[in-house]
Amino acid sequence: MTTPQDDSAKWLATIFENSQAMMRQFAQSGMPGAAGDGKTAVSDHFLAASKQLAEMQQSYVRQMNELWSGMWQLPGAPAPPAAQDDRRFSAEAWTQDARFDAVKRMYLGYSEFLQHAVDAAPVDGRTKAQLQFATRQYSEAISPANFFATNPEAMQLAAETGGQSIIDGMTLFVEDLAKGRISMTDESAFEIGKNIAVTEGAVVFENELIQLIQYAPRTKQVHSRPLVIVPPAINKFYILDLQPDNSFVQYAVDAGQTVFLVSWRNITPELGHLTWDDYLQLGVMSAIDVARDITGADRVNTLGFCVGGTLLASALAVMAAKGEDRVASVTLLTTMLDYSDSGEIGLLISEQSVASREQAIGSGGVLEGKELGFVFSSLRANDLIWQYVVNSYLKGKAPPAFDLLYWNSDGTNLPGPMFCWYVRNTYLENKLRVPGATVACDAPVDLSKIAVPAYIYASRDDHIVPWRTAYASNELLSGETTFILGASGHIAGVIN
Repeated sequence: MTTPQDDSAKWLATIFENSQAMMRQFAQSGMPGAAGDGKTAVSDHFLAASKQLAEMQQSYVRQMNELWSGMWQLPGAPAPPAAQDDRRFSAEAWTQDARFDAVKRMYLGYSEFLQHAVDAAPVDGRTKAQLQFATRQYSEAISPANFFATNPEAMQLAAETGGQSIIDGMTLFVEDLAKGRISMTDESAFEIGKNIAVTEGAVVFENELIQLIQYAPRTKQVHSRPLVIVPPAINKFYILDLQPDNSFVQYAVDAGQTVFLVSWRNITPELGHLTWDDYLQLGVMSAIDVARDITGADRVNTLGFCVGGTLLASALAVMAAKGEDRVASVTLLTTMLDYSDSGEIGLLISEQSVASREQAIGSGGVLEGKELGFVFSSLRANDLIWQYVVNSYLKGKAPPAFDLLYWNSDGTNLPGPMFCWYVRNTYLENKLRVPGATVACDAPVDLSKIAVPAYIYASRDDHIVPWRTAYASNELLSGETTFILGASGHIAGVIN
């Protein structure tokens, strides 16, 4: 008498064996090769790939056989290595309940099979990396932890609360649906100027693109040269001024610095015509000029964070080309100037995708901040998407208050022409690093003309700006450079 698990294993084996037979039959039916060109025939490539896939499938079937034959007798057996430190399956039910243990093991086995299949694909490195990224996205999305019917924690909580957790989860889902994004923190816990971005300051200048904030001195004497900070243009200004205990702005003011900080305008359709040159001229260079005028300093010190650093370096190159000596030093925090290795974001960018954007908004229009926010979150989907789906929607638990994630959710829109220029000349064509390959504000951009001392910081686990890419800026700038590698990620590493 066969057991249900034996039947299931045979069924799986039959499915895979039939598919392999069909592939062999198709491959042997006379696929044409490139006769006379001295290269391996197309059919040989196909047969080799078929054999490779068949071996992986057979390995997968063996794993499934072992799973099904032992799932009832061995609840709580050691999980596959991939699951040992996987927070998604940390609850006891994933190992102590044979049903959920089986679901987990099947999922991990299938995910491993998909990954091995992609790793073995006979394609170029970039294509393989793109396939690996897409496969990971798919694998993370179909995790049994993401669905109520296969999440033992969510089901148990619903039973314990008499269904209240389900009602609360649906309420949170509807609220996020109205926002158009997933909530990562309790946004009601923060108010700008009250318990976040509280360092005393005032707007001393504004134009159509920026407001420039000058922070009040906190020491009897201040340094003669002010510090001008350029934050990323895709978020609000206060990333470096969250709360007093983790505010770089307050730290700098307490150290006797006169701090000016750029606040980028949240772009509306009326401002959708602004270009990369406008961000340099109306943004960075205007801020530098105003800081010099107010303080009477000959030159200023500057700091740029992420794409704010890319804008800052571009502006410094323009000023150098025009013989303007207005800056004494530059600090770049998790900034890319050489986009040879732009991480997984670069895998999402192609000539076709950029051309499509250029046609849609390249001559005028708006790229919404929430779209960019979703892209960045997808790079760490388990941590920045699915974790909140599970806790909020399946378990009905609202996320706790976290100032950094409040800022991360407070995005700004970008003008289409500016965004399209940036993506094409950096991520796609990597022209910014090449002397004279781009022209901004009627001047050739040559980063080697930036001869002032530079402090370059990178975060070891940065998923947006790989630390080796940040390090590459040392080779592009001609002034004395100091490089620091810190821990943690793109944002937390800087704040820490």
